Amino acid sequence: MTDTPVLSDTSFVSTEIATQPDLWRQVAAGFAQYGGALPEPGQRVAAVGCGTSWFMAMAYAALREDLGQGETDAFAGSEFPAGRKYDAVVVISRSGTTTEVLDLVRNTDLPTIAITATPDSPIVELADHTIMLDFADEQSVVQTRFATTTLALLRASLGEDLTHAAADAEKALTIDVDELAKLEQLTYLGTRWTIGLAHEAGLKQREAASAWTEAYPAMDYRHGPIAIAEPGRGVWIFGEAPEGLLDDVRATGATIVHHPDLDPMASLVVAQRVAVAKSLALGLNPDQPRSLSRSVILG
Repeated sequence: MTDTPVLSDTSFVSTEIATQPDLWRQVAAGFAQYGGALPEPGQRVAAVGCGTSWFMAMAYAALREDLGQGETDAFAGSEFPAGRKYDAVVVISRSGTTTEVLDLVRNTDLPTIAITATPDSPIVELADHTIMLDFADEQSVVQTRFATTTLALLRASLGEDLTHAAADAEKALTIDVDELAKLEQLTYLGTRWTIGLAHEAGLKQREAASAWTEAYPAMDYRHGPIAIAEPGRGVWIFGEAPEGLLDDVRATGATIVHHPDLDPMASLVVAQRVAVAKSLALGLNPDQPRSLSRSVILG
């Protein structure tokens, strides 16, 4: 660990992280207002985004299928398969200006539903339907609350009750993360819908702290990636741990991070806070991540 003094946390991103419980409650309570355009049970759906938005799409797709609401695929914006038929395409873009997502919406004849935080952005004009979550927009480059509020809305659209998730998110804001921020490396694991959360947690550390992180399906972790586990490094498990996994990780000496009593989205809130704490401990500014901007617009 570096001897760089820890900076005080006055970042936009920490302020935005703390608003998540109330935002989840807001979209759950106002589902009829925000979510009426979302796919109905039985429809064949694709969910699309870039970066964080792709990981939220992954979580939604797996959860929708697991709840028996219809075949659902998730794609990065650049990888949507031309010619494949869906009843609806849900596109997620905080800025509404992401190049790959706009290209998809322009070039498809499939019904599109955009979730964005930015009024008057191009996606509002291009998509067939728009769900505006401008109250969850962010000043920070590193996405936190828009992503989880979007996923909370999508979970509500599937009939899930977000009451406990929001309460758990409040608990997540009180968990001490200082020791976790000292770990040299973290690998994040999930199963089904929480695989998207694992990828998102890893991305937060890479963005905010330029840290080495990895993410995998939990069952696949023992097929090679476990080789890097050792004392001073950590393995973070979202949701239920597969049988035998905890024992295998303990044998490596790595720190196990597991919140089985928290909703997995609340565990993601803890991971967001760890990313910020690590950034500050390294003397970095989590609001100014290296080589990143709020929206990726390709020339």
